[in-house]
Amino acid sequence: MSSSVRRQPIRTPHTGPPPAGRSRSLSARLGIPPALTWGFVGVLLFMTGDGVETGFFSKYLADQGLAKADAAVVIAVYGITVAIGAWLSGALSDLWGPRRVMTAGFAIWLVFQVLLLTVALPTMNYPLLLLLYGLRGFGYPLFAYGFLVWVTAATPSQRLGTAVGWYWFAFTGGLPTLGSLVASATIPLTGSYRTLWLALGLVALGGLLALLLVREPTGRSGLAPDGGNPLRTLAGSVSIMRRRPRVAVGAAVRVFSTGSQFGFLVCLPFFFTETVGFSTSAWLRLLSVMFAANIFANLFFGAVGDRLGWQRTMTWFGAVACAVTCLGLYYVPVLAGPHFIACAIAAALYGIALAGYVPISALVPALAPRHKGQAMSALNLGAGASTFAGPAVVAVALGPVGVQGIAWIFALLHLATAAAIRFLEPDPEFTAPAAESSTAAAVDGTGVPAGRT
Repeated sequence: MSSSVRRQPIRTPHTGPPPAGRSRSLSARLGIPPALTWGFVGVLLFMTGDGVETGFFSKYLADQGLAKADAAVVIAVYGITVAIGAWLSGALSDLWGPRRVMTAGFAIWLVFQVLLLTVALPTMNYPLLLLLYGLRGFGYPLFAYGFLVWVTAATPSQRLGTAVGWYWFAFTGGLPTLGSLVASATIPLTGSYRTLWLALGLVALGGLLALLLVREPTGRSGLAPDGGNPLRTLAGSVSIMRRRPRVAVGAAVRVFSTGSQFGFLVCLPFFFTETVGFSTSAWLRLLSVMFAANIFANLFFGAVGDRLGWQRTMTWFGAVACAVTCLGLYYVPVLAGPHFIACAIAAALYGIALAGYVPISALVPALAPRHKGQAMSALNLGAGASTFAGPAVVAVALGPVGVQGIAWIFALLHLATAAAIRFLEPDPEFTAPAAESSTAAAVDGTGVPAGRT
């Protein structure tokens, strides 16, 4: 039997149930592709290391003598390279394969973190900080989003929603949740600078686990069906949004799915501390509640998407729920005042609603099944753009309409994504999960009614 298994096609380990007489592993029962298990562990550790600096790096730069405006520019340049890296992760996965993309991201992060710690930070040289920290920004999206492409390429469609739920569990479990907790524990003991060295160790451990222990073959070669012409592949990662307009719609949905999150992170700290009356530490605890709820909801809605349908899950549990809970983040504190339990419930519900968008990482590749890497490039570009879109809304609207108006703007944007999601029907060549909507069943040509209505 083992010899016949070895002669099967490359993707056989990921299709169908295990052979008779062989029990399913714990990871398979949990919905984690067994061959990719160590990749999820690696992403968790990598993103924990990357997230260590999230809550204090800009303040650390200012404390070391850099002007606050210059520190903000350093962070902004980093955000730009993160967005570009997120876009490149899919395009390069088509060309090189996800594993090589992850390797490049891993190497970039390590090299420029070492240079940052040994050259730029000790001298507080502003141009060097811009250069080295900016270039390091390519590292984590190439590694983490490269693995996301690997997950979407190697996981059968009927389990893909659950698998990407586990991916986002690992990603957000590290950044910002565990990363911030590590920093809060180590900074009082060792200081901020040594904590940044600890981050390097966590990233190194996570990267090595993923790259050395994941043996799944799909991610070891380029995903492009034509073999991956370099110029055509890179151009295709942009032109696919013209050739497949639904991919462009999916990328736009991705921008606004977390745009409110990044926008709220700009204005809510001031709202909760200066208007509502919370202390800074109490606000940070509310933020921890929000993201802790989001982490576990990522798993839940990944599985729900596989059963209820990706579009239906995103529409009701993501878009509509986010619209309602955006308003709750403003009106609950206004009505309840600095009542921690009430505000924590509002924050948790918003974090849970954000997770309702998780199936988009499974749905967008299904819009172009022959060009999954290109589709993921568009999706990842949307993810990167959301880090700018949300704060841009706040920058433009905070003065004229205040936090109340911003909450309504984000609520309306989420409702707009609910309408857009209806256009994201899988390509006819894609085999949708059995529980997809009847429309998706018609699109995939099977004519089989959906498992649920």
